[in-house]
Amino acid sequence: MEYIIKEEKGFRYIEEGEGEVLLLLHGLMGALSNWEGVIEAFKGRYTVVIPMLPIYDLPLLTTGVKTLSKYVHKFVKFKEYQKVNLLGNSLGGHVGLIYTLAHQEYVKSLVLTGSSGLYENAFGGSFPKRENYDFIKEKVEFTFFHPETATKELVDEVFETVNDRHKVIRILAMAKSAIRHNMGKDLSKIKVPVALIWGKNDKITPPEVAVEFNQLLPDSELSWIDECGHAPMMEHPEQFNEILEKFLLKIKG
Repeated sequence: MEYIIKEEKGFRYIEEGEGEVLLLLHGLMGALSNWEGVIEAFKGRYTVVIPMLPIYDLPLLTTGVKTLSKYVHKFVKFKEYQKVNLLGNSLGGHVGLIYTLAHQEYVKSLVLTGSSGLYENAFGGSFPKRENYDFIKEKVEFTFFHPETATKELVDEVFETVNDRHKVIRILAMAKSAIRHNMGKDLSKIKVPVALIWGKNDKITPPEVAVEFNQLLPDSELSWIDECGHAPMMEHPEQFNEILEKFLLKIKG
């Protein structure tokens, strides 16, 4: 599915549908296509928005999760959104947590799936061997329970990214920033409703991470998806959307 990328005031984003805002934050190696199932399922009733996070455009010294959170705030202010439902996968979840902690008045709810912020096993525990396509393919497949979810298109995209020196330096800086920035002590301050939608077989942010999030976030509920890895909205879109739908209906008041 092709979506129009809008460009305004230095922001690049997709905006589909109308109604209450669902603001989707992609992960470190995430593409806009990762959220296709959510866009298609919800654009009939919600304004589904994906800002393109400037992971590769930041000065190296300021490349980090907090900078991305500030970027999200500038975007929300620019769009004049009042209360957003924030959804984040992987690094996007971490950015969503930092943003929510700083700006709870702008956040109606938070949905985390495979979020970093407590612990993550980045790159499956090893640095990507950039020139080796099979190695990259293996690492992309590691993200999912069903290896075939890692399509050639997806592997090609990641291979191209990690072979761009400018990009890979920023990916590593961002990954280090996420690992250093542990949010365990701050999560009790987040009072908005949180849905944790987690793959039972996530090897990057394993199930115990979801359990810990659930224990530390005061108003959170945890849902599991079986035979599912780090990106439930890609691997089991229908099940993911069903859980998301129930949560959004529950907090609709």
